Amino acid sequence: MKLSTKGRYSARLMIDLALNGAKGPVLLKDIARRQDISEKYLGHLVPLLKNAGLINATRGAKGGFTLAFSAQQITLKDIIAAVEGPICLVGCVENPSACRKVSTCAAHDFWGEATQAILKVLESFTLESMADRQRVKLETLNYII
Repeated sequence: MKLSTKGRYSARLMIDLALNGAKGPVLLKDIARRQDISEKYLGHLVPLLKNAGLINATRGAKGGFTLAFSAQQITLKDIIAAVEGPICLVGCVENPSACRKVSTCAAHDFWGEATQAILKVLESFTLESMADRQRVKLETLNYII
């Protein structure tokens, strides 16, 4: 099981907004440059994050993107679900009526418990905590250079 590029890059986009959006809207081209991700690819992620209500877009000369909520209120689960869809290991956990063996299948229980554990971990990371960790890495890098 792997997280797609959409999920990974969306997390980086959101961390960048948390780090650089305090003074106002952030341009997508600046995020693309800092994150070394194609602006075109990020452009595909923005509508998903915007539709999920995680970011705001402002048009015009002073436009760009901002977080829709404080970084403390947004979790990694919110970000991943916005671009990947429901976070569930197998369909029968999300929709038990899809399988007639749910009530007699022990594997269903295992997948359900594993899904809940993953959700708990993803919910434990706020955008603020991820941005703090990124700051530490950048400070360490600057110290080394």
